[in-house]
Amino acid sequence: MTFATAKRFSIAEYDRLAELGFFESDNRFELIRGEIIKMAAKGRFHSVCNTLLVEELIILLARRARVRVQEPIILSDDTEPEPDVVIARSRSDNYVSSHPESADILLVIEVSDSTLKYC
Repeated sequence: MTFATAKRFSIAEYDRLAELGFFESDNRFELIRGEIIKMAAKGRFHSVCNTLLVEELIILLARRARVRVQEPIILSDDTEPEPDVVIARSRSDNYVSSHPESADILLVIEVSDSTLKYC
């Protein structure tokens, strides 16, 4: 008996698919353990929580670290999630050369009632 095996993607392959326009422009995706996952739509409660949280963090951190909102982070060669909020070390290039990696990340915050199943 033959079974189908799902294709697992690396970050490089995932980025190339995005460059080629593979993903629908009105949907957001992230790469989790090699799987391309469509991100859940954000409801009003989620948006309000995120906004209030980010406002407070920016005030509390006073430029001592970067507050990144719904931006990619690199956790491994096949995992590039986009958490709601990441506090990352300040870097002189402001992460132009690459997304924050594990060593750069001080705190990850996910405002969620759905994604906890696979994170």
